[in-house]
Amino acid sequence: MTSPQTIGIIGAGTMGTGIAQVCALAGLSAVIMDVDEERVARGRSGIGGALEQLVKKAKLSAADRDTALGRLRGTTDYGALRDCDFVIEAATENEAVKLKILRQADALAKDGAIVATNTSSISITKLGAALKRPARFAGLHFFNPVPLMALVEVVRGRQTDDTTVEAAAALAKHIGKTPVVVKDSPGFVVNRLLCPMLNEAVLAYGEGIASAKDIDESMKLGCNHPIGPLALADLIGLDVLLAVMEVFHREFNDPKYRPAPLLKEMVAAGHLGRKSGRGFHNYR
Repeated sequence: MTSPQTIGIIGAGTMGTGIAQVCALAGLSAVIMDVDEERVARGRSGIGGALEQLVKKAKLSAADRDTALGRLRGTTDYGALRDCDFVIEAATENEAVKLKILRQADALAKDGAIVATNTSSISITKLGAALKRPARFAGLHFFNPVPLMALVEVVRGRQTDDTTVEAAAALAKHIGKTPVVVKDSPGFVVNRLLCPMLNEAVLAYGEGIASAKDIDESMKLGCNHPIGPLALADLIGLDVLLAVMEVFHREFNDPKYRPAPLLKEMVAAGHLGRKSGRGFHNYR
């Protein structure tokens, strides 16, 4: 596969816009697609705001900002994906939603294009089995916030061919990320280790062992973590953490992955962390 020039990103939320931003800054055209114009506009505005902050901090010139913004195109039409060399689905962490989106993207993608998903826990093999070209499908797991986090997990499903893995890793490098190739397993590497720790922190907090602030301070000062587990859960999104833990619990069939009851309660209450203004800490 020749170097991709146009990247399609399905989902104009936090992850999708982050991926679009790093693609545009790396000289690639990015097509951002979502279900309605308002979400697309909000996503593009968010990218514009993020780039403006870089200009104010003298990390990006105004000319480069304008050039990057010129590489972005928003749409609500799946047909816009036909010209993309690489299509990345970055919708909510819900298997049924992802399957619906990926089938549509796969049906429209041009010959030679690669379709990828930004899932953090759902089986690449299972998603790929629903597509016409599973050999050209892989996982590309970015981390939040995408512009700041250096890692991308390139996930090989059972059907994924070597050319697709190599192209996905090359794209990650092109946009300034470090790729690691992992086999398809719930949570891959990072979330397999991270999310159970965050869930355990929620359990400890729910049991009243310490305050949220003190749990976070304990891990920062005692383990040299740059951010505490509850603050990190808030940053990731408590709904995302719950979705991952539910996948682990179901796929491994092991009670050690049972989501903390408090985590379920907070998600049900709409307390999702930073994006809702309230989680284990208050962000309003």
